[in-house]
Amino acid sequence: MTVTIVGSQLGDEGKGGVVDLYGDAADVVVRYQGGDNAGHTVVEGDEEYKLSLVPSGAVRGKVGVLGNGCVVNPETLFDEIDALKERGLEPDVRVARRAHVILPYHRVLDGIEEEVKSDSDKEVGTTGRGIGPTYEDKMGRRGIRVGDLLDPEGLREQLEYVVPQKRRLAEDVFGVETGEAFDVDSLYEQYREYGERLAEEDMAIDAGNFLADRLDAGDELMFEGAQGTLIDIDHGNYPYVTSSNPTAGGAATGSGLSPRVVGGGEIVGIVKAYLTRVGSGPLPTELGGVEGDTPGYDEQGAGENEDLAEYIREEGGEYGTVTGRPRRVGWLDVPMLRHSQRANGFTGLAVNHVDVLAGLDEVKVGHSYHLDGEEIFTIPATTERWGRCEPNFKTFDGWDDVDWSAVAEEGYDAIPENARAYLDYLSDELDTDVYAVGVGPGREETVVLNDPFE
Repeated sequence: MTVTIVGSQLGDEGKGGVVDLYGDAADVVVRYQGGDNAGHTVVEGDEEYKLSLVPSGAVRGKVGVLGNGCVVNPETLFDEIDALKERGLEPDVRVARRAHVILPYHRVLDGIEEEVKSDSDKEVGTTGRGIGPTYEDKMGRRGIRVGDLLDPEGLREQLEYVVPQKRRLAEDVFGVETGEAFDVDSLYEQYREYGERLAEEDMAIDAGNFLADRLDAGDELMFEGAQGTLIDIDHGNYPYVTSSNPTAGGAATGSGLSPRVVGGGEIVGIVKAYLTRVGSGPLPTELGGVEGDTPGYDEQGAGENEDLAEYIREEGGEYGTVTGRPRRVGWLDVPMLRHSQRANGFTGLAVNHVDVLAGLDEVKVGHSYHLDGEEIFTIPATTERWGRCEPNFKTFDGWDDVDWSAVAEEGYDAIPENARAYLDYLSDELDTDVYAVGVGPGREETVVLNDPFE
């Protein structure tokens, strides 16, 4: 069977930990979109692993697959694999031949374009890892794929076609000097060597056939989405989105398996018990603000709830895994979750960071929005309208800070009563059972109600 793990919010919901939690039953863990902009943290015992490209299941010794929907920076991939080996692991990672390759000029152009956007207040807040420009080349049919790295003659031919275009773009449009990132000979030698290592270690695969064969053999597959539903290129807060489809439908297109396979399995939505965001864009339930990211910060400052936002940020460690940037913090946004449920079809929920909110006198959720004199219960389709939404809050009594390790051992009934009321509300509003409750960063600090593989 298959289990798909999807972020229900704006990313950073704790997907890696849930993949690790349920990953023991999986034989293969598949990343189906995104690249090394998607940081995830896995904690095992006293060891913490921060990964940005290698699938989370590598920590449990599972086969990891980067599907055709991913964009792959070979340097990052091999650095992470080598780092895991140095820590005593033996990661088995396969890469789809159809996946597109991030090259140095993509990263250079990503930084230039984001800087230009910032001058006109259109900054998206990318990580500068070249993700967007690589997907642009994919859609423009001028991309270089993993399979091309295995064919030196073909690789050379493609570089000679595309690199002069990128050099002219950098020099003539953006007026910047170009160097090795735009040099055909240098790129050829570097990426030919990456291709040789991929071949030597038998890493390149036809992902769809590989995964279909594993299913036919009776293996259990887990699909791991990067980022979250609200930064999906089609279903997210455009243009403050990533360049791929983190939603459940992306698991089919990004892996080579059919929608019937993905939809016939479990789809678990990961929910952080509050809300965070990196970068610009609307956040109706925001507490406080982050300079350079929160719209209107220069005029209004951090706001009256700055101390509360900072408290949650520090308690939850809300800083980007890849960039280290502070995340914007807000109360849980239920209209966002209703949108996410519709787009993904969750069969279960995993709610993380319930412990972070412990000790507060009250906890709020944005239950609905007020927009143009009307109460609405899901997010509008355009960023402009979403930015004008005012949240209607529902308030819950807070819960005590307890021995969360003991709670994880004892089970759901040991969760403080007020926290259980909060979880019951979410389950009712989304008409979906809660499968797991995260009460700490470690694998063992989770209350498991249902295992989707059983």
